[in-house]
Amino acid sequence: MTSEDRIPTGIAGLDRIIEGGLRDNTTFLVVGSSGTGKSTFAMQYLTYGLEQGENALYVSMEEPPEQIMREAEMLGFNMKKYYNKELFFFHTKGKDFVELVEEQLPALVEANKEYDVKTRVVIDPLTPLIWSVKDKQEQREIITKLFYTLKQLGPVLITTEEHAAPGETIGEDVLIPIYLSDGAVHLSYRPIGGAFNRSLEIVKMRATRHGEEVYPYIFVRGIGVVARTNPPVSADDLRKYDDMFEKAIKTARDFGAPDTFLVKLQAVMDNWSYSFSPKETLQILFETYNITSSMKNKDAQQEAIVVENVTTSSSESLEEAGNMEYVEESDDMVLEDTTNSHEGDLIDIDDLSELEDLIN
Repeated sequence: MTSEDRIPTGIAGLDRIIEGGLRDNTTFLVVGSSGTGKSTFAMQYLTYGLEQGENALYVSMEEPPEQIMREAEMLGFNMKKYYNKELFFFHTKGKDFVELVEEQLPALVEANKEYDVKTRVVIDPLTPLIWSVKDKQEQREIITKLFYTLKQLGPVLITTEEHAAPGETIGEDVLIPIYLSDGAVHLSYRPIGGAFNRSLEIVKMRATRHGEEVYPYIFVRGIGVVARTNPPVSADDLRKYDDMFEKAIKTARDFGAPDTFLVKLQAVMDNWSYSFSPKETLQILFETYNITSSMKNKDAQQEAIVVENVTTSSSESLEEAGNMEYVEESDDMVLEDTTNSHEGDLIDIDDLSELEDLIN
């Protein structure tokens, strides 16, 4: 994957497991049940951008702007400072959202082209829109258009309330938004020892090498969400398996692997971020691209050459042996070379065991 500038989310600890932040013009979905802090994620994300000199658009489906800013202030986020200057609100109901998607947002995107300022967008929450459209195909079409329109402004963070049935990992309501988004994080809380511990995990993150663990997080007044994360691989370990990759590349090259396969191996080497050895992965790649078969074929060819050399050598020996014949002289058995028969070259054999030793 080519390197590109990342846009920090401002969610403490999150950026270190998604290669520094979000890609521009993408949608990032925050999924979680009630009480997991979805709105806090949204406010923190928006406020961080405002503090960095960016503009912000907050699309609210439920609460009016005044209530949102009041709740943000209680968490330590001063959104009133930017209200109607760099921060703008769209407050709408789910049933009116179609008009927003069809008319108002495209007009906003067009007007924003005149300004060279990055705009962060939040939709909090998307759930009323999902519920307002019963037909799945229509639901998919309007969400697709919504995502496409808003991504033209900048990176978009969308919260979606999850209503999962017992035994479900993720509720059915959010499956379409997750599928259509560029990235998604799942928030959950689990009762452990009587307390509720909150944690997050990355569900998907397109074109991003992301952490794959479950990370606990807490709420800190004045800061917001703080996730306890570590980078997928430390800087010291990043090049830990280079020798193994280089040997694999050399082996593939020696056995005539195509350039496309060598390029793939190099890409795997450059992007390997796991703490475990890539040995098994390399073996699977060699088998998948039939490099193993090529190696076996080459080994077989080399073995055939060896056998041929041995056979040729043996044939010459047999040919020489074919020119030998046994003759009897009195009671003694001798081995005579008929190609160049000389009496002085005769070998005396006293018994059969001596002949066997000689042949061996």
